[in-house]
Amino acid sequence: MASDITFTGERFVPGCAGEIAYEHWHRYAFARRFAAGKRVLDAACGEGYGSALLGAVAESVVGVDIEASAIAHAGERYGEGDRVRFIAGSCAALPLPDASVDAVVSFETIEHLDAGDQPKMLAEFARVLKPEGLLIISSPNKRLYSDAREYVNEFHRHELYRDGLAALLAPSFPAQSWYHQRVAPWSEIWPEHPMDGAEALLGDAGGITPYKPPEGMYFVVVAGRSGDAVLPVAPGSLFTDADDTELKRNEWNAREVLRLDALLREHDAVLDRQTGHIQHLEAMVVERERIISDMDRRLQELSAARDRRLAEREQTIAALESRIAALDGEQNRLHAALHASEVTVAYRQSARWWVKLPWFRVKLWLARAR
Repeated sequence: MASDITFTGERFVPGCAGEIAYEHWHRYAFARRFAAGKRVLDAACGEGYGSALLGAVAESVVGVDIEASAIAHAGERYGEGDRVRFIAGSCAALPLPDASVDAVVSFETIEHLDAGDQPKMLAEFARVLKPEGLLIISSPNKRLYSDAREYVNEFHRHELYRDGLAALLAPSFPAQSWYHQRVAPWSEIWPEHPMDGAEALLGDAGGITPYKPPEGMYFVVVAGRSGDAVLPVAPGSLFTDADDTELKRNEWNAREVLRLDALLREHDAVLDRQTGHIQHLEAMVVERERIISDMDRRLQELSAARDRRLAEREQTIAALESRIAALDGEQNRLHAALHASEVTVAYRQSARWWVKLPWFRVKLWLARAR
């Protein structure tokens, strides 16, 4: 069994629920009436679920998509030999021969192409269709889908207004029958025995009036190759899922809003208490920073005083060391003088001194006489 494709926002996959599921499933359910017993092309088939739906009533279906991984998944999950098969290719250059299919189904494809490629895609659809073939195509109504909601779909290259879509279709598909689609909650009351026609009503406390359907969020077009073609007419169609997914989702959302509101009130009360505690802590932090600042200033003062005392002590030590060196030099000089005196005294006290004394005196007298 092929694993499910992850929903990225660009391609619908069967695991999606809610409004997008209603839209995509309903379009293919609506198209089955035009595919019964026919050879059908599902252009931009994506995950392949739509091709499988069409294949339940068609003679054969070929799904074409530009994404190779999607084609591989579709073939593994939905492929049925030649009856339901999948081919990788571009809608602007279809890998199919001319006049080879009875119907082309192209849902939510044209807006994903640039404006220049949209006519190419429609020309390719006309090429592969038989002259009496039908095109069933859908496109977002730009006026409501984007403009009115101020919404931008990042995956859409060029959305169209009604006139723009009609003008694009006209060259190859001049015969056009227009339908509108949008998702809304429905409650239907019907007779036990079916009757022709249908009635739509709108009401409130003021009364009941006929309901005029609003402008569709999407256009679904059944188009013929010939300008004088007689197009098949389909009755109005309503669609919902057996599990009431949208209703259950809305109910769950309402319960979730109530739960989140109660949780928010509880969190607000906790936040108020925490805010008071935070303010107390902030005051403590301010006081601590003031104390730290005072301590830093006192520390700087003590450090400066210590540095001054050290400098003074070093100056005193240097002066004392200089004085000691001077005293040491004087002491050495005195020791040397004392030693010389001691040598002189010792010499004069010797007998040799007294013998040489007269001679020294004569030399001294002669030196003076000269």
